[in-house]
Parts: sequence; C-alpha cells; structure tokens
Amino acid sequence: MEHAQEQEVCLEQAQRYCVQRPIYNQELLQGQLHRRQRTPPTLGQKIAHSCRCSSKKAKSHLYSFLPILKWLPRYPVKEYLLGDIISGISTGVMQLPQGLAYALLAAVPPVFGLYSSFYPVFLYTFFGTSKHISIGTFAVVSMMVGSVAVREVPDEIISLDSNSTNTTDVLEYYSARDAKRVQVAVAVAFLSGLIQLCLGFLRFGFLSIYLTEPLVRGFTTAAAVHVFTSQLKYLLGIKTSRYSGPLSVVYSIAAVLSKITTTNIAALIVGLTCIVLLLIGKEINFRFKKKLPVPIPMEIIVVIIGTGVSAGMNLNESYKVDVVGNIPQGLRAPAVPEIQLIPAVFVDAVAIAIVGFSMAVSMAKIFALKHGYTIDGNQELIALGICNSVGSFFQTISITCSMSRSLVQESTGGKTQIAGTLSAVMVLLVIVAIGYLFEPLPQTVLAAIVMVNLKGMLKQFGDVMHFWRTSKIELAIWVAAFVASLFLGLDYGLLTAVTFAMITVIYRTQSPEYRILGQIPNTDIYCDVEEYEEVKEYPGIKIFQANTSLYFANSESYTRALKKKTGVDPGALLKARRKAQKRHAREIKAANEHRKKAVLKLTNDVEASVKHEIANDDLPVNGKFADSSVQDMSPDEHEHFVEPKSNIHSLILDFTPVNFVDSVGAKTLKSIIKEYREVGVCVCIASCSGPVMNELTRLNFFDKSVTRELLFHSIHDAVLACQVKDGSAAQADSDL
Repeated sequence: MEHAQEQEVCLEQAQRYCVQRPIYNQELLQGQLHRRQRTPPTLGQKIAHSCRCSSKKAKSHLYSFLPILKWLPRYPVKEYLLGDIISGISTGVMQLPQGLAYALLAAVPPVFGLYSSFYPVFLYTFFGTSKHISIGTFAVVSMMVGSVAVREVPDEIISLDSNSTNTTDVLEYYSARDAKRVQVAVAVAFLSGLIQLCLGFLRFGFLSIYLTEPLVRGFTTAAAVHVFTSQLKYLLGIKTSRYSGPLSVVYSIAAVLSKITTTNIAALIVGLTCIVLLLIGKEINFRFKKKLPVPIPMEIIVVIIGTGVSAGMNLNESYKVDVVGNIPQGLRAPAVPEIQLIPAVFVDAVAIAIVGFSMAVSMAKIFALKHGYTIDGNQELIALGICNSVGSFFQTISITCSMSRSLVQESTGGKTQIAGTLSAVMVLLVIVAIGYLFEPLPQTVLAAIVMVNLKGMLKQFGDVMHFWRTSKIELAIWVAAFVASLFLGLDYGLLTAVTFAMITVIYRTQSPEYRILGQIPNTDIYCDVEEYEEVKEYPGIKIFQANTSLYFANSESYTRALKKKTGVDPGALLKARRKAQKRHAREIKAANEHRKKAVLKLTNDVEASVKHEIANDDLPVNGKFADSSVQDMSPDEHEHFVEPKSNIHSLILDFTPVNFVDSVGAKTLKSIIKEYREVGVCVCIASCSGPVMNELTRLNFFDKSVTRELLFHSIHDAVLACQVKDGSAAQADSDL
C-alpha cells in the first residue's frame, strides 16, 4: 500500500509534456520539410583537397607523426620529472630480468632480449601517443616468435654426430642453431613492423575492435599455458626438444614427462626457491601498495641473488645447472634482415602484428581513460611498426606492451614517455658496461620469473564462471579461443578464434529477440506485452519488433517469427479459404445431384400411381423441396460462412532497431505487405530511420502498391492512423 502511494506521489511530481500535432506518415512529413541542398564533391575534388598543402596542415601532420614535438616543449619539469625518474628506474629494474627471460621464450640468446628492451623503447618515446605503457618484450608475443623460430630451425636441422662428446662440437652446434633462429626472429620482427606500418598509414587502427575482450582473454590464457609448459624443462633442468605448431603443448608435456627421471635437483631447488621469493614479493607489493613508495623489485633481487649463488657455488661446473652464458658487451652494428625468409614467416608475422597491436592499444586505452587523454590507434600502429621494423636492423625481436611493466610504470608516478626512455637507458648501461656479470645466472631463475609473471594471465580461468553468468555467447568465444590456441598453436588458434567470433555475430543477427509490443495506458510508450502486466494491446492491431536489421541472412527467420508472434499466417489463411471453397462447391454439387434424383424418382412415382394423392407441401416448388436440408445461399453469405478470417486488421512493424536493409530484405518486406493485404491486414512500418529510408528508395521499394504513406514517424502515429482507418472502414460497412 505504501509502495503504491509512493508511486502515485512520484507520478504527480514527474514532469509532463503535451504536444498536439497531426498524425505523421512519411509522405506527409516529407511534404512539410525542406531538404538542405548538398552537392557531394567529385572524386577529383576529393583528391585535390587531400593533396592540398598548407603550413597549418603540414604542421598538423608532423605533430601527428611525431607526437613528441607536441608534448615535450610543454613538459612541466618541476611537476613531472621526479615521478618520471622514479617510474623509469622501477620499470628499468623490471625490464632487465624480463628481457633476459622472454628471450628464452623467443628461442634466442638472452642478450637479444636486452636489445629488444632498448631500441624499441627509445623509438616509442618519439612516435607513441600513450604516456604510460611500457614497450618491450612480452610473454605472448615472444612465445609466438619462438614457435616460428623453432619451426623454421628445429634442433635436427643442424647436423651433429650423436656419439660426439667433443665440447667444441656441441658449442658450435648450439651457436649455429641460435644464429639461424636469430635470423628468423629478426625477419619476423621486420615483417610484422612493416605490416603494422602499412596498416597504420592505411588508417586500419579499427582492426583491434575485432579482437573482442573474451577472445583476447581466452587467447592470452592459452598462450600462458604454452609459456608455462615451455618453461618446465628449464625449471627442471632437463634437455628436451622444443615443439611448435598444432599439439605442441601435448608434445612438450610428453617430452618433459618422458625425461622427468633426469631432473637436475639443484636447478629445481634454485627455481622453486625463486618462485617462492617472487610470489612473496608480489603479495607484499599488492597488500602494501598504498604504503610502499615504490614496489619492491623482487625480480632484479632474485636475479642478483641467483647470479651470486651460481657464481659462488659454481653451479654450472659442479651441478650441471644451465646458465645464461655469453653476454657480449656493447651494441651490435646494424644489419639487414634476411629478406629470403619473409615468405616462410608471412602468416605468422601478420598474426604477431595484430596481437602486438591489440595488446598495446588495449592497455593504452585503459590508461588514457583513467588519466583523461586520448590516444590515436592509427599512430600507435605506426609507432609499433617503426619500433619493430627499425629495431630489426639492430637484431631485436618483436615487441609490444607489457602489462606488468605498464602497471608498475603508471603506479610509481610515471607521467610521460620520459619514464620509458629512462628505463631504456638503464638497459643500455647493462648492455654496454655490466652485462657480463649476469653470465652465471641460472636459466631456471629466468624460468621462475616467467612463470610467476604468468599468474595474472592464468587467473583468467576465472572468466569461465563470469561469462557463464553474464553471456553464454561470450563464454563460447572465450572457450573457442582458448581451445583453438592451445591445441592448434597461437597463430592458427588466433585465426580460428577470430573466425568463430565473426560467426557469433552472424548467429546473433539470425537469432534475434522478437516481441509483440503494447501501449502503457495513456502514454505514447510501447513495451513488450509479455514482460509488463500494465502493457495492453489495441484490439485488432499487432505491433511487431525484431532487434536486428533485415538482410539476406535473417529475412526468412524474420517472416517466420512475424507469422508465429502475430498468429496470422497469410499463406495458411488463403490455403484454408481455398479448401473451404472447394469443400462447399462439392457440397453444393452433391446437393444438386441429390435433388435431381429426388425429382426423377417423384416423377416416376406419379406416373405409376395416378390415384395416389400427393400433398401440396410435398411437391417441388420451382425445382426445390421445402424440407431440403441443404439451402442455397447468396454469394456474400457463402463467403462469410466458409472463409477463415483474421481477428486483426492492422500490423505495425517497428523498425527502430533496424540499421540497414539489403535487396533481399526489401523484397521480403514488400512480400509481407502484399501477402497480408490479400487477407485483409494492412501492414505499416514505424520509426524507420533516414538511412534505412534512403536504402529502401535506392532499392526501388516504393511503387503504386507500396507508398510512403505506409511509413510512420513513430509507433503511436501508426497506431492512431490504423484506428482511424479501421473506424472509417467500420462506418462504411454500417452505411452499406
């Protein structure tokens, strides 16, 4: 009772409006409006305008291509510098161990991970539009690069005598194999960079929207499983071949299990100890992030401790623990990538280019939204393309944004790309001056760093329950992306996942929700009659709505749903009418034959029995018997009696959700109007948008039988028009 009173008070206090206007159909509305005169530019004018150059336009293009020219002169030193320095040091401390670790994922020597943590980061400062993301090596992309390198240069391709125990031969074998894999990785970086550059210049930054969140999360979760599996052999200290392609995860696990008895206990202890220390450090950073001025750099601490323990205890010599090995000092001279490898790695480079861009732009959008600035997706493509393609001349592998480092860079006070530049300077110091100090670093320590950094991505398994509760279709996309990427490999898995996501879009348009709408009393608002008790339908009027566009893929389902929801099937009515007419014709024919036989029999009886009296009422009158059970009917009475009729006189199609109509949809719509007209139902279209109207006009939808008078500005206009028309028809019938 109190709730009802509160609702009444709210209704009384609500603002009201009252508008008196004619009932508008499109014919009447267009007659009262005057279109603006617009002359579309010709192709030559468009080309001339795009080629026209001015100082303002040149300056705008220059600032767009080199964003640093716009923000660096305005850099507030006193406000931003300290935060950028602290953030740069913190990110650089993470950049160093992750560069070494992710190089192992890419199947190249660790020093190339350091190169990839310097050149691209430095270049992004000049061309990138995001102020907070950390460019460099990333687990997923490094894993994809490693799969290509291992596929093109498997362990068996370099000849080595199986009985050879000569250390020199073994070293030469590994050196030759790694050199070839570096060539493949560099070629992939070069080609992926060129692809990103081309997409950026062609303004294809919108491509990232096709990698939906469920798809990306399912894909990265599968990539995390791939990465985790690939690091097991380093953690356990065993020697196995590295696999790529379909079922590589299964083969890798089988290989590890087959050699589990050869586990190096010392390597396992060192690795597990590092994992425990890293997990404790991450938990402390998470719990006390508000109290700590900067996160505890556990990764570099673990690297320093691991290097010291390995050097002090001589783990490589005494316990056969694999170490990083040679880290050459200084930077390499630039070299041209191996162009002849491009055909073999083209498909993989496309996948890596798209995945790398998607990762970077998604993180960039998150930080841009949080800090109130905008990023340019096309410029991000150009920036990543320059980082990859130019960096490849200096032997870098494919790079993108690292989620963990970006979070650290933003949370420690980073304000601009200066923080990234400072982190690159720290990596440069290691490469030039102190890189050799990390040569005793055990590979199991790097494996521990990689595995712990997968924690966030492995937590994405919780997405299954989330999407189960919110959207079954998005759950299907997540599962398809995960399963395909896990078992088919990351390249084919990504392609399969994108294809499946496209299919779900088609499925949604082919399986929309169909509703019958009714009016909220005393308003011009129309809602689903099955959802609200207060909503009422007008007698004789059905309002049909489908939350989809009308085109070739769903035109048949649209027609079926219309017949089912309205309860009126013109084809069935016409068929039933024809059957009834045929049945009645047969009955009339049978009755006529019966009367003829009766007359003939009566005539014979009269001739045979002249003396017999026949009552007047038994004689046929004008060839008909008064007691005949079958009586003649007038044509109008006959039609009224036998023809099935619909209990509705008007059908309104709500086109509010319709975004486009193709030629098949227009033909379907026209067919619906004509079929329902044959059974006495007038079809109207309401709330048709301007672009859809233009499409219908171009498709020659309107003619003498289907005019613009059937299209109404709103549902309420259509309802009022149908009521007026029905009232006029009823009045005409009563006059007759």
